[in-house]
Amino acid sequence: MQKTIDVVTMGCSKNLVDSERVIKMLESTGFSVTHNAEAFRGDIAVINTCGFIGDAKEESIEMILNAVAAKNDGAIKEIYVMGCLSERYRDDLVAELPEVDGWYGKFDWVKLASDLSKKHPSTAVWDRVITTPRHHAYIKIAEGCNRFCSFCAIPLITGRFKSRPIEEILDEVSALVARGVKEFNVIAQDLSSYGTDLYGRHALAELIDRMSQIQGVEWIRLHYAYPADFPWDVLDVMNKRPNVCKYLDVALQHCNDKVLTNMRRHIDKEATIRFLDRVRETVPGIHLRTTLMVGFPGEDEQAFDELKQFVRDQRFERMGAFAYCEEEDTYGAKNFPDEISQNIKDERLGEIMAIQEEIALAHNEEKIGKRMRVIIDSETSEHYVGRSEFDSPEVDPEVLVEKTEKLSPGEFVEVEITEAMPFELVAKIVK
Repeated sequence: MQKTIDVVTMGCSKNLVDSERVIKMLESTGFSVTHNAEAFRGDIAVINTCGFIGDAKEESIEMILNAVAAKNDGAIKEIYVMGCLSERYRDDLVAELPEVDGWYGKFDWVKLASDLSKKHPSTAVWDRVITTPRHHAYIKIAEGCNRFCSFCAIPLITGRFKSRPIEEILDEVSALVARGVKEFNVIAQDLSSYGTDLYGRHALAELIDRMSQIQGVEWIRLHYAYPADFPWDVLDVMNKRPNVCKYLDVALQHCNDKVLTNMRRHIDKEATIRFLDRVRETVPGIHLRTTLMVGFPGEDEQAFDELKQFVRDQRFERMGAFAYCEEEDTYGAKNFPDEISQNIKDERLGEIMAIQEEIALAHNEEKIGKRMRVIIDSETSEHYVGRSEFDSPEVDPEVLVEKTEKLSPGEFVEVEITEAMPFELVAKIVK
């Protein structure tokens, strides 16, 4: 009988792409694979872990323990763990969880598939299944990071920055278009550095320009740029190519100079504001998504007040935030004692997000009466659920479209916004 495998993905969209490649390899060797099933029910469980921050690590450990319980109950026979957590803590985990049958790192995909099937997977380097709705996919264009921010363990897990070749990425995009993918969310730990290692120059603009010319590519959206040493020519492509969404995800983390220095962000507040001003001036109407951190060492009350005012002044269209969590072996953990209490961190997180909720509502209210192009993701009993070019899957607002005619997932439709909430819009189809 054909063996079945449950693959579970923890963490970010970059991890999801890794799982999709692993699933394709496993399927190529004869396994039947399910992804993120509601319960473990296959012969084998493969858990792709996250090791970024404390909460994510705890969630990964909890998922492994759930698999162990399922194994003990006889629901599954074997457990294999891969990804960031096992890349970083493999030795400790092996000792603590002997019920796990095999441990693999962040990039051991081929070895995992080969060990389970006893044969070499016959897939292209970029080949993968799509676990997202079939009309959109993530495109990971690089691995690793050379920035070494003091709070971040990613370089310790993934290593130095490494770009994928342009031609390889374009082949992947073309193959996905042929399978019905219309929307491409371009991801990397640091989009700004794309090409500098491989070509000795910034190559993000060239890549996005060439991607945009592939027939069938309806939307391209950019995630995780870095503000220092930003490739400004990619904004020219955004203006030139209508299928490059006027959207940029760039994590800023903070605005206070002392905190930014402690974070080793290689930028100060003045340069950050100049960066934001230039982006908005170059691409009118762009929607900026950023992530901020509260509670990092050096963030006294004055620095936090400065951060709150920064959020009020900049009025980000999209913003998330999280509380600092000390990561062992990072520069921050070695040099800056984590002296801010968790209660204070949580209070600051609540304050900053309350400010952003008001801003988000104001931005959405400005859209009432306007028309936009929306892609349909799913439907409920009352609405179709879609997104505009300003909305990335999972993290951004949705557009709830009144059900006055039949629509299907992946279909584009023009709508008029009729109602606004902080993180949702309501719209009607325009005839």
